[in-house]
Amino acid sequence: MSLLSVQNLSVHYDSIQAVKGISFEVQQGETVCLIGANGAGKTTTLKTLSGLLPASAGEISFDGKRLNGMPAFQIAALNLALVPEGRGIFTRMTVLENLLMGAYNRTDRDNVQREIDEIYTLLPRLQERHQQQAGLLSGGEQQMLALARAMLSKPKLLMLDEPSMGLAPIMVQTIYRIIQTIAQQGITILLIEQNVRLALGISQRGYVMEHGEITLSGAAQALANDPAVQAAYLGEF
Repeated sequence: MSLLSVQNLSVHYDSIQAVKGISFEVQQGETVCLIGANGAGKTTTLKTLSGLLPASAGEISFDGKRLNGMPAFQIAALNLALVPEGRGIFTRMTVLENLLMGAYNRTDRDNVQREIDEIYTLLPRLQERHQQQAGLLSGGEQQMLALARAMLSKPKLLMLDEPSMGLAPIMVQTIYRIIQTIAQQGITILLIEQNVRLALGISQRGYVMEHGEITLSGAAQALANDPAVQAAYLGEF
């Protein structure tokens, strides 16, 4: 059974249909990417899965539970975590306070502290700045913090919306190494990324969205070799 199953999902903004009856699945332990141009409906899809937007039609099932109509805080409590476009950190709170917010629904405080120590080992910049206001961090450091905060929620599914956006190339490489480390821990990932080469490079499977519809799907390597994908997104062919 799929960890996440989306069937015939449609989403409207008033009279505008942003997502048009899409269907896709994510299996336990996979990294799956949704790729496409701006305005394709990718972010709208993740917001709907998270309960931030209502579905107009279709079915969303996560870990055997129907998510339609469920409020965002209840969906988060099911261990479905979203790192939104723009990171969504609490800028006036410290790095440590942001991390603790990721563990808000947890009661195993001893394990939380141990995991924060592990995060500091993996991301020493966060340890160096743990008492600093998060809004004073660089863009790359804020993205690290957003990823770390999400991981402290113990996600069964981690959804990432444009993690490379606005970052210098060297920091993009760092963030993607962190994402690969997360995937190697067995965390299931659903990734939205305009950098199609990066996304397909770390994913097992992918879906191409255009104008609110899924137009292609398949193994990541097969999509990377597809002439249409190369022409539209990779600057090749």
